[in-house]
Amino acid sequence: MKIIVCIKQVPVRDSQLKVDASGRWIQEGDLSFEINEPDAYALEEALQLKERHGGEVVALCAGPARASQTIREALAKGADRALHIEDEHVSSWDTLGIARLLAKAAEPEKPDLILTGLQSDDLGYGQTGVVLAEVMGIPHATLIMGVEVIDGNIRVKREMENGWFQNIEMPLPAVLTIQSGINKLRYATLMGIKKAKTKEVKKMTAAELGVASVPTATIERVYHPQKGKQTQMIEGTAKEAAAKLVEKLKFEVRVI
Repeated sequence: MKIIVCIKQVPVRDSQLKVDASGRWIQEGDLSFEINEPDAYALEEALQLKERHGGEVVALCAGPARASQTIREALAKGADRALHIEDEHVSSWDTLGIARLLAKAAEPEKPDLILTGLQSDDLGYGQTGVVLAEVMGIPHATLIMGVEVIDGNIRVKREMENGWFQNIEMPLPAVLTIQSGINKLRYATLMGIKKAKTKEVKKMTAAELGVASVPTATIERVYHPQKGKQTQMIEGTAKEAAAKLVEKLKFEVRVI
């Protein structure tokens, strides 16, 4: 089984973000970067499927030159090789453009399965995997919490609301978006880090893939949320006020 895992490099969580001069993105010069956490779970699921059924895991990343660090991390954890679509302005591409890039790079590989994280930590659209499947014309399923290979097909477990799950049998090839928490993430071993240095990373560009950046959606403005204070006076007896407070904490603030 050949599995392609789409990974993205994003700013480290809890980074102090500043809006750049254009007002349309963040200043990246002084930031540290890491693998997108949902993509790390997709990689882990691919590695476990390989361990159970054999085959090959290929990491696929669209990003600037610095994304090579994230690609090497994926290789150190166990991916066999990688494809790097190098573009210094990938943040300006919309979801459809990214999906077309990934599709063009993935198609010659003829994968049995393509895994992505459910969403990215920076933009959080949660659409790349779905649009990728549509561009490639293959089935897809989202919110995946389990994958079984059965007689050339797969059976997936989708997380629904209120603790419910949905089990679906699908043909291959297919695209799955993996839910965070599906497995426990592994660490790269010292041996894995050493081996990663010798593994193949094939680089390509959007021009070589024949994909042009013609955005159907653009980010017009990036800004920090406005801070404001709001005070509500809860009237009534102590019992009535307590009941109203609990209701607000549960349904408005959602902390209980």
